This record gives sequence, C-alpha cells and structure tokens, in this order.
Amino acid sequence: MELAFKSEPMSLILPALRRVLVDTGRVTFTVPDPDLGLGLYAGEATSAGIHRPLSVWTDLADLLGAHLHTPEILGAGQIRLTIQRYAPTPAPDAAGYGTDGDWARVNKLEDPVFLATFVEALRRVNPPSGGRVLALGVNAGRELDALALAFADRTFEVLGVDVDESALTAARARSPNFSFRVLDVNTLPLPELGTFDLVLALSLLQSPGVVPHDLLGAIRRHHLTHTGGLILGFPNARYLGGHLSYGARMKNYARPDLSLLCADVTQARRQLQKHGFKVFVTGKYEVLVTAIPAGMETPTGLEF
Repeated sequence: MELAFKSEPMSLILPALRRVLVDTGRVTFTVPDPDLGLGLYAGEATSAGIHRPLSVWTDLADLLGAHLHTPEILGAGQIRLTIQRYAPTPAPDAAGYGTDGDWARVNKLEDPVFLATFVEALRRVNPPSGGRVLALGVNAGRELDALALAFADRTFEVLGVDVDESALTAARARSPNFSFRVLDVNTLPLPELGTFDLVLALSLLQSPGVVPHDLLGAIRRHHLTHTGGLILGFPNARYLGGHLSYGARMKNYARPDLSLLCADVTQARRQLQKHGFKVFVTGKYEVLVTAIPAGMETPTGLEF
C-alpha cells in the first residue's frame, strides 16, 4: 500500500508512517515536490499541497530509525519517498576500537559538518609550522589527515597515542611521518612527552575510566606551550547501519537526551575559561570545544 500526503499536517503524517514501519519495516508515500516551495517555510501551501523541504523527510526518517531512499520524481508536482527501518546492528565500538571492530571503518572526515568545523577549529588554534601536535585516543589516525587540509604549507611533529596497538599499527601505515605509541591517557602527565602547540582529544573525554577534569588539568599544566590550544570532541550521535543518527543517547532512553553532553561541554568550557582560555563551541554530530589562550587573536579565513 502506498500512502499519499498533500494537505495533511505533520501531526497526522508522523504517527501514520510510524504505524506502517512498525508493522512492515518499510513504507512508501507521495508528497509535494520540495522544489516547488523554494523560499517557503515548512507548512506553507504550494499548488501541489503543503510544502516541506527534503530535510524534513530526512529528519523524520532519522527520528523513526529508518533510512530515506533516493526520492523518485513523479511529475505533477509530486515525489515518491520510501523509508525503511534499519536492521538491528551492534554499535561500531561493540567489538572494541581495534582493527577487528567496525570502529576502524568510521571516517569522520566524510561528515561534511565535522570536516568543516574541524578544519576551522584547527585554523583557530593555528599551530606554527614545525609545531608539535598531541592526538589523544588517536585510533587509526584518520582525523589527522585534516592537518594537511587546514595547513597545506605547514608540517608538524605529531604524536598520536592510544591503548590499542592494532589501531596504532593502522595509524602508522596511514601516516608514516608521524609517531605513535601505546599510552593510557590516565597516566598523564608524563614529563618525557614535553609540551605541544596543539592537543586533540576527539570522542575521548566521555570514555569509561577517563576523568575529564583531571585529564584537562594535566594537559593544561604540563603539556601545552604558552601559546598552545586544545580541540576536544564530544559525540552527539550514534551509528545506525552505518548512518549517523543525531543526538547523544543515554542508556535505557528511547530518544536522545543531551543532559550529559551539555554538562560535559559546559564543565570543559568553564574549566578552560577559568584558566585563561578563550573557548568556542561548534559542530553537530560531534561537538567541538576549541580553546586558545585568551590573549591570542582569532585568525581570519577559517572557512574550509
């Protein structure tokens, strides 16, 4: 059965689609072509019916834990949409963070929002050419490719650390000019590491066993140069069938709850501001907290 929606409100469409998905796992329906309503707000009328941009249907599919298939243009101002529920799959970190698990398949730089905001954050810290970069919880090191994207004319001395040797083996193969070592971040500070112009900690501070306040304190006091900055990443999504689904999840909650994310981001921001840093909060599926010394000017031309 194919459903058709023209003038129905979203308050009727959403439960109708959810019921079919629960019963069959897949639903096909027609709606007015979003291209007819460019410049209109969702809910305003077009000649074909109620306008809703394609992003509305993408969000609806995500809300229902489903994949939105490529739309079909039918003519007469209509398109056909199909959404299909994701098959139950384990989280990519269920088998650990080494090369034997699905986490090794994740490439955050393929998320355009993360790519743009991460490059902007790197340029905001603006480490000097030849400067030192410390990447905590680096895993296979894919995100380190953004250094060359942000600074095509600079080279850096990079040290990546992680607790998983198999992940670091992949990182060494990917970036042979960088250094990598097995290290538990809870052992910081380590005087032999020295100081760095940039410290990265992406999807790390909320990991089990890590105390964010203590780790940030150790980095700030012992491993940052006086002009050094930090970029901290806090996940605000989960993966469903390879797809990023927006919103931090709490155990036993059906819908995203941002309470812990907001608390962790706020705590990091306040701690860094208290100790003389200017702090920026950006991002979507991964919230980036970027900190630079308060006396430093924010560089221009940050956009990627």
